[in-house]
Amino acid sequence: MPPSEPVQAVPTLDVYLLFAHEPYYPAPAQEINTTVAAAGSLLHPRIRQPDGARIHDRLTRGRRPGEIVPLSTLTHELDGGARWPEVGNWERVTEDLLQLSRDHDCDALNLGLPEIARALVCAGPCSEVRVVDPTTGTHRAYGPADRIAVLIEVGRHLARAEAGSPLWPGDGLLPPVNSADAS
Repeated sequence: MPPSEPVQAVPTLDVYLLFAHEPYYPAPAQEINTTVAAAGSLLHPRIRQPDGARIHDRLTRGRRPGEIVPLSTLTHELDGGARWPEVGNWERVTEDLLQLSRDHDCDALNLGLPEIARALVCAGPCSEVRVVDPTTGTHRAYGPADRIAVLIEVGRHLARAEAGSPLWPGDGLLPPVNSADAS
């Protein structure tokens, strides 16, 4: 019997990318430090290409409909980031995506996550974030279950933002890459 070919996971189109970035302040005392965008926004012509299309392919393969995927999860899946050069320049792509959303050329959910929540979505899915209370000296570890709770809360915010209409990825989107060509 010949060896079987690896099965390519089918892309799931209604997936979201969550990424943290340098904070900006659209209003006094309103910090925005994290953004959620529809995966399709990575196919926008103002996003560095073909990097955006390759990240889109990686982001959508084998996901659940409606899944919010932190950039750190992709980094984890890419051997801790060692394989990012094979996929694309994630820093440039997320900078482009943030600018696209700030210019209102796509919809995005802009969040001001608290420090621990932001650290958890920036850490990999199996990571721990340890915190020391400087006044008491006590330690607290936040782990995968806490990260999942943050993602559930982000999902609630996304559901409210999308009430009646999904996030618009922008106009003039490029076609997705063929997964076989991207490997």
